[in-house]
Amino acid sequence: MSVVDGTSMRAYLAQPQESQARAGLLVCQEAFGVNAHIRDVTDRLAREGYLAVAPELFHRTAAGFEGAYNDFGAVVPHVRALRDPDLEADVRASYSWLRENLGKSDVPIACVGFCMGGRVSFLTNSILPVKAAVSFYGGGIAPNPMGPGMLERAGNLHAPQLLFWGGLDKHIGPEQTQAVADALRKAGKPFVNVDFSDADHGFFCDARPTYNPAAAQQAWALTNTFLECHLGV
Repeated sequence: MSVVDGTSMRAYLAQPQESQARAGLLVCQEAFGVNAHIRDVTDRLAREGYLAVAPELFHRTAAGFEGAYNDFGAVVPHVRALRDPDLEADVRASYSWLRENLGKSDVPIACVGFCMGGRVSFLTNSILPVKAAVSFYGGGIAPNPMGPGMLERAGNLHAPQLLFWGGLDKHIGPEQTQAVADALRKAGKPFVNVDFSDADHGFFCDARPTYNPAAAQQAWALTNTFLECHLGV
């Protein structure tokens, strides 16, 4: 798909096999790219009846990039090269593609993101009229040693926000998760804040050593219920 800055972005697409899509979903990748895990999640969402698209957010530096979970060093240059204006352009392009391909203008669109994509899902909610947004362990929403965060966007959210955290996550500590909740509460925005006390960062991904089957199963069920409630499907 074409992005407003003149770049071209590939995306992984999954759609319902036997029925009309009941809603559109923007699936925001981890820092490790649109890899097998993200493609699998996108496929699972399509089986739930959604037209789901996962754009390659590293398309400016490494189109097709898939990093190994045990080699974060290879990921760092691409993460550091990301700029919020570029991400905004990418999610706007993805949203427009979904809107054009859903057939009817009143079909709702939501976003779901993991790790780095959890932050992108929050960003998307702040700039686009999505009907629901889900963030799995989204580092960088709150201020941290890597950056200033984006809590100033809390007042701009268009839709209810579901946030998942791992209580054992050493990258996103309780001071950060509390800061996100406090900002949303202060802004008067509807949100659901879920902390799995015995789960670590990346607990939803079955390709990571931190995979937590019980937390992943509960998070998936709540994600589907959350989307159904707020998308009206």
